[in-house]
Amino acid sequence: MKITLWGVRGSIPASSPETKAYGGNTSCVQIEAEDTMVLLDAGSGINNIHFDDHLSHRRIDILLTHLHIDHIQGLGFFKPLFNPDAEIHIWGPASHSQSLRARLGRYFSPPFSPVYFREFSCNLFVHEISNETIELGALKIDCGFILHPGPTLGFRVQEKEKAFTYLPDHEPALGRNGFIPDVNWISGSDLTRDADLLLHDSQFTAEEYKEKVGWGHSSMEDALAYASFLNVKRLLLSHHDPERTDRELDRLYSHLKKTTEVDFPFAMAVEGSTIVL
Repeated sequence: MKITLWGVRGSIPASSPETKAYGGNTSCVQIEAEDTMVLLDAGSGINNIHFDDHLSHRRIDILLTHLHIDHIQGLGFFKPLFNPDAEIHIWGPASHSQSLRARLGRYFSPPFSPVYFREFSCNLFVHEISNETIELGALKIDCGFILHPGPTLGFRVQEKEKAFTYLPDHEPALGRNGFIPDVNWISGSDLTRDADLLLHDSQFTAEEYKEKVGWGHSSMEDALAYASFLNVKRLLLSHHDPERTDRELDRLYSHLKKTTEVDFPFAMAVEGSTIVL
């Protein structure tokens, strides 16, 4: 399983010389395994993926954790949607109010977008998912609702014995007593336990989080505690605050390395980097 990070910024793209090292695009991860390509989220980072007119992967599956704008804003500019030879499957969280297609249709319509769903020339399929497992080619994907405003999914992507867990927007410490080290109560535990690699929300510092409880995002310290409790083998801290510069991320990472004792390697997620499991 080959994992490429195309967007690791949160909330809004951050394009400046001061964010170049870690990247300024919002959430998108590409996974390739044998003849299967899956994209997790469709933030602005999705447009870092280059396709020629003759698709090496005729079918592309896009799994959306949720429909906040930073996770879908690149979708309308995704080139294969306009390729009649492409078969695109969009998967996203089910809701009691409207269908996934109807909710996405609000984005793909004026005045927000000049392009309607009906104007995509690809073969397009839209699927609603909840707490379930789907199989896409060589990949088995466990889907589960997690703590974040609005219907939000986390994903555990598995190829053979290797597992990658993707929780870019997640607040596991939300509750009266904060982080609860109880596997029966902690959000996303079934998706995360014993994962070979976890990509997790870490938008805030511990001090910043005190003023942001309930916003749906995690502190770096809580992400580390969460990964440690669930026996994760490697952690990538992601969903970087759009106002955070490369120098600030370097400083925070250095501080975490000095002050946190964990039994696994961890790092700040970097746009354009590739991990092979």
